[in-house]
Amino acid sequence: MKKQFKLGVIGCSFFSNAILRGVVLSDLIREKKIIVSDESEEELDKLDYLGVRTTTSNKFVAENSEFVLFAVKPKKFEAISKELEGIRPEKVISVMDGITKNTVKNSLGIGVIKVARAILNLPCEIGSGAIGIDMVDFNKSTDDCDFISSVFGTLGTIVSVEEGKLNAVYGLSGSGSAYTFMFIDALINAGVKQGLSKNEAKILAVQTILGSAEMVQREEKSVEELTILACNKGGASVEAVKVLEEKGLSDALSSAVDACVSRAKEQTK
Repeated sequence: MKKQFKLGVIGCSFFSNAILRGVVLSDLIREKKIIVSDESEEELDKLDYLGVRTTTSNKFVAENSEFVLFAVKPKKFEAISKELEGIRPEKVISVMDGITKNTVKNSLGIGVIKVARAILNLPCEIGSGAIGIDMVDFNKSTDDCDFISSVFGTLGTIVSVEEGKLNAVYGLSGSGSAYTFMFIDALINAGVKQGLSKNEAKILAVQTILGSAEMVQREEKSVEELTILACNKGGASVEAVKVLEEKGLSDALSSAVDACVSRAKEQTK
């Protein structure tokens, strides 16, 4: 039987709100085909501007939606799954950190349940995110894969990976915004130290990051080749790069990703 709603969202969270803005404002899904549930009516009221239907009943969402997206904190999922006992959504999307597809399936009951699992990052809020997603369960349905890809495509760039790689995605892009913000902040502070105003340093640092990233994306040259190109032989840039190599920038970033991935593995269940 055809469901009343195309997309049902359980949980008003940072990422679910970003997804809702993305799909509604891009006209991917009509607002009347979306329903959202949360225990807080105050949080639901914040969605009024999107025109989606809201409810405090998770059961209603699960029963009446073709795709059910879980966007609650991991510690709340167990209680919600018990609340949904006897209801088996067939198509599930999860943006919950540390909850595997098998855990979702086992928690929601016996039967054929397809689960797509995604790792998002902070820039998804402005449509410039990086998303790693496992859609293997939906591989036999091109329409379903296209729909899920379109949903996350409103948030940024998608990389389709197997679930076993999602912790690596978390370490690289999921937390990568934090590393990048720290790098930008360090550049700004270094510029201020050399006599620039904070605003001048911010403009220059941010545009340098944006421009460099765009070159990596556009150019056929490798990142290593671009690094060499940015350093005039015998010039000041060479001395700067030498210091970064001596201080171990690459090793520090690699260790940061290692630490993040290790922690993510510990928290995965």
